[in-house]
Amino acid sequence: MRPTQATDHHEAGAPPAFRLVALARSPVRVRSGGPRGSDGSHGSCESDAARSGPSAGRPEPDRCGGPGGFAGVRAADRDVRAAVSRVLDQELAERLERSRAVDPVFADDLALRVAHFTQRGGKRVRSQLLWWAMRACGGGDDTSTLAALRLGAAVELLQTCALVQDDVMDRSPRRRGRPALHADIGAQYGAAVAPDRAGRFGEAAAVLAGDLALAWADDLVAGTALPAGTGHLVRRLWGDLRTEMVAGQYLDLQGQITGSRSLSRALRSACLKSALYSVERPLALGAALAGADGATTGALCSAGRRIGMAFQLRDDVGDVFSADEGTGRPAGGDIREGKSTCLTALARARAEAAGDRLALTVLDRALGKHDLSPADLEEVRDILRRTGALATVEAKAGRLVAQGLRRFDAVPLDPAGAGPLRELLVAAAGGTPAGSAARPEGTPANRPAGRPEGTPATRPAGRFEGTPATRPAARAQGSPASGTPADPQPSTANAPAGRPHASPPGGPTASPATGPATRVTAPAPAPAPQHDTPLSLFASHSEDSRA
Repeated sequence: MRPTQATDHHEAGAPPAFRLVALARSPVRVRSGGPRGSDGSHGSCESDAARSGPSAGRPEPDRCGGPGGFAGVRAADRDVRAAVSRVLDQELAERLERSRAVDPVFADDLALRVAHFTQRGGKRVRSQLLWWAMRACGGGDDTSTLAALRLGAAVELLQTCALVQDDVMDRSPRRRGRPALHADIGAQYGAAVAPDRAGRFGEAAAVLAGDLALAWADDLVAGTALPAGTGHLVRRLWGDLRTEMVAGQYLDLQGQITGSRSLSRALRSACLKSALYSVERPLALGAALAGADGATTGALCSAGRRIGMAFQLRDDVGDVFSADEGTGRPAGGDIREGKSTCLTALARARAEAAGDRLALTVLDRALGKHDLSPADLEEVRDILRRTGALATVEAKAGRLVAQGLRRFDAVPLDPAGAGPLRELLVAAAGGTPAGSAARPEGTPANRPAGRPEGTPATRPAGRFEGTPATRPAARAQGSPASGTPADPQPSTANAPAGRPHASPPGGPTASPATGPATRVTAPAPAPAPQHDTPLSLFASHSEDSRA
């Protein structure tokens, strides 16, 4: 598929140079150019003449309904998911009308399925992260408000593309408790042709459905009026995100066909598929819309990457140990597909180091076995427990959440968005780690959190807990001394992202209306953005001893 390049002709000003730099203090940049409303936003509603793009001339509900034109941002604050869904409903209705004009069969068979899949949606976590990052970085004027909702809707369409095509690649018959799109459309024509032909047709149609969702997402971005001076950065982030999403999924497939069992590659895939795509990129887009400076954006992205890695680690555990909870995806899906996750790669590394031939035999036999029985899966679970891989991964996920929240709490943010964004990040990671207290109510968002209770004050950096102290610090146990090097860390603007198997758990779906926005000034400098590789995020414990 060849995505169209999203372009924008609505923002003004020279394209900014996007660099993440370490500054001693990095307050959020507040844009001038318009009266400030009672909720801290700027400017007034755009006139109809100022609107352009695919949505031009159509009503935009709840944008300018209140005094001063700020009812829209308050309504979205109360229920971001509903606000994004309203934008999706409006845009999808127009896309369906245009599709029907192209061809009624195409509209009914493909376009309607894409629309329904997107509208049923999930928890809209990525679009909520984008929204609250924009609010936490001081955004909230009319242009940034509508842009955030439209980009949030575009992210949801991109997720439709990812999930529909992911189900084809994973041969998953169900999604969200319903038949997967390829299975549904294949069944529609199954009575007229042989089953294998109907199945192949369904898969091909689903690939096209994913392409259509991606095209619609690009249309939304291209037709969005962006705040002055942000267009170049937003387009760059969006363009990179699409490419990196494909790269992340390809690495997953490539690992299956080559039988890669490298821990470093498993970590790289986890970073691509969840840490960046599900958390860090939405945060970066929201910060860009608000005009946040590089240090603020970098600190948010650093926190988001840790939260996203924690989610993926817990998702890996859940895939093996959790029963089907209405998703239609049975436990052990990654094992059956032969995917080398951080959990199984670490178990293999531990087994190789200990000379545990039984554990290695069980893992070799199970990975990629499509007819994996419950007894086979239980054997794998036993190996994951016995090697200590399960305990290590669960503990590391908790530490990553604690590290991410410490970084988040050190960033000076607007209270209008900082509180809801923090809650959403905690929920996205699956909850607050054991022993780490939540930030006391009423304390500023930039208050640094202490070390989680019960974690060691010191621990050698770069070594998994419980692995030999003589092992080189920069290499996970069992991984080759030479070969795939630690992945070079790209800048946050170019950080790779990929598609996840599942969305992070949803955060709050509604938040109370916020009062006047007053940004808290940090009592201490925000931490400089760290140039972490996926391996260092998982292997390093040096932060666990920091207050």
